[in-house]
Amino acid sequence: MTRKLFWPEPYRRDCEAVVHGVAGDSVTLDQTVFYALSGGQESDRGRIGGHDVLEAKKDGAGIAYTLAADHGLRRGDRVQVEIDWPRRYSLMRLHFAAELVLELVYRARPGIEKIGAHIAADKARVDFASDRNISELFPGIVQAARNIIAADRPIISAFSDEPAGRRYWEVEGFARVPCGGTHLRRTGEVGTMRLKRRNIGAGKERIEITLDPRPGGQNP
Repeated sequence: MTRKLFWPEPYRRDCEAVVHGVAGDSVTLDQTVFYALSGGQESDRGRIGGHDVLEAKKDGAGIAYTLAADHGLRRGDRVQVEIDWPRRYSLMRLHFAAELVLELVYRARPGIEKIGAHIAADKARVDFASDRNISELFPGIVQAARNIIAADRPIISAFSDEPAGRRYWEVEGFARVPCGGTHLRRTGEVGTMRLKRRNIGAGKERIEITLDPRPGGQNP
């Protein structure tokens, strides 16, 4: 099993690891800061032992990383693991923005069903089964989200069941939600959020979420 440092330390940008296994162009590590696609959040990008990671995917309780076929790594090698930090931080900001929007939609329209989600580095989307125009909810959702973001409240992220790898995020007094992604420390880091509605077919509604860059383009 790979020790997932991105959970307790989501702001960590690199680590040293030992190659745990090699199967052709695929390697596993004893520990990692490199998140793999899960729950709609895209994988990190970066390098392992100086080699670009072409794909990262869950492999049971571990993560398998695909490198170029000529990587030359062997079991027991010590390697440096580095992620594209600006991209990770954009993913974390958009991830929480999407979670926030989702919770507010659930409250505004009880019983609505989420049918999909995707978090990329430039925008996020959440899809719903609905015959009603979802943009009707935008004024209330945007104002409620702005209030939570402006309050700059702590975001707790922890295990609900560590042996099973189940985690959650929580903003006290607002929501506690099961989620195994990487999370911000505080709601204020989301910044200015914009919503756009798309109809993606009969009975389906999509909310697209974009964020302004942080002031001065600075990330922590």
